[in-house]
Amino acid sequence: MEPMAENSIQTFEVRTEYADIRLDKFLASIYPKLSRSFFQKLIQTGQVQIEGRSVKPSCLVREGELVTVSVPPAVQVNICPEPIPLDILYEDDYLLIVNKPKDMVVHPAPGHYSGTLVNAVLYHCQNQLSGINGEIRPGIVHRIDKDTTGSLVICKNDMAHTSLAQQLKDHSVTRRYRGIVTGLVKEDTGTVCAQIGRDPKNRLKMACGVINGKHAVTHYRVLERFVRHTYLEFQLETGRTHQIRVHMAHIGHPLLADPVYGPSKCAFALHGQCLHAMTLGFLHPATGAYMEFTAPLPEYFEALLKKQRL
Repeated sequence: MEPMAENSIQTFEVRTEYADIRLDKFLASIYPKLSRSFFQKLIQTGQVQIEGRSVKPSCLVREGELVTVSVPPAVQVNICPEPIPLDILYEDDYLLIVNKPKDMVVHPAPGHYSGTLVNAVLYHCQNQLSGINGEIRPGIVHRIDKDTTGSLVICKNDMAHTSLAQQLKDHSVTRRYRGIVTGLVKEDTGTVCAQIGRDPKNRLKMACGVINGKHAVTHYRVLERFVRHTYLEFQLETGRTHQIRVHMAHIGHPLLADPVYGPSKCAFALHGQCLHAMTLGFLHPATGAYMEFTAPLPEYFEALLKKQRL
C-alpha cells in the first residue's frame, strides 16, 4: 500500500492474507513504519472504523471488510536538552541510573514538552542515547509515574536498550517499591494477581477485571502498621501501567494521596501518591553481571513516616 499521508482519510478492503487478525496488528502490518500503539490510539479515539462503525483495537478484521483510517496531522515537537540537575545512582558507557524526583514527567507528552527527564538526560548524555523508542523517548526503556519517585534506568545505545527490554519482557528485572497505603493490611504478606486494562468508563484510568486486560502480579509485605495506614514493600512480577496503584485500590487499600485511585481527601499535605521505586536490579547488557541499585527514600516520605510513628 501507499505510505499513509498525514491529515488524510483512507479506505481499503481487507485482503485474504490479512483476514482474522487484530485490527491494530493488521494496521501495523500494512504500515510497518507506524507502531501498533499509534494505531491503538487512533482506534480508541474513533479515527478507525470498519464498515462505518467504531471498533476496538482487539477487533478481528474479516476478508472483504472496508477499513477507514483517519490520520491527524503530525505535531512537530522539538525536544531540547535542558540543564536540569540529575540525582545519578550509577553511570557507565551503556547505562545511566537515576533517582527520579517527584513531579517530573519521564518523557515529553502533550502539555509536557520541557522539564522532563528526557530533556535532562539529553543534556547530560550529549544526545548519546538509544533511539529504539523514537525521538520523544530516547533512552527510555521503562517508566514510572510523574509523582512516583525512585530508580529508573536510561539506555545510552540500542544494544543496551534491547538487552534491558528483553529482561523486562522476561520479568527477570528486580523491581521493589515502597509505599504507604490507606487502612490496615491484615496479612503480613500477600499477592495480588488480577488482570489490568484500560477502564472502559474512564480512559484516563486503568482497572482490574476488564475485557482484554493483561496479566499482572504484585507481591507485597508489611513493613510497619500505623493507626490508619500501612507501610508496605512491593515486588513486581509484571510492569503494567499504574500496576501497584490499581492493585492496591482493587483490594481496598489505595496508596495514600493517590489522586486517581484513592480517596478524595488526605490527612496529609501530599502532592500525588506516596510511592517510591526503591530497588532496581538486572544483568548488565555488556558484562552479564547482576547489578542492583537502591534509591534512598525522598525527604517527604521520611518525614511522613516520622509523623506516623509519633
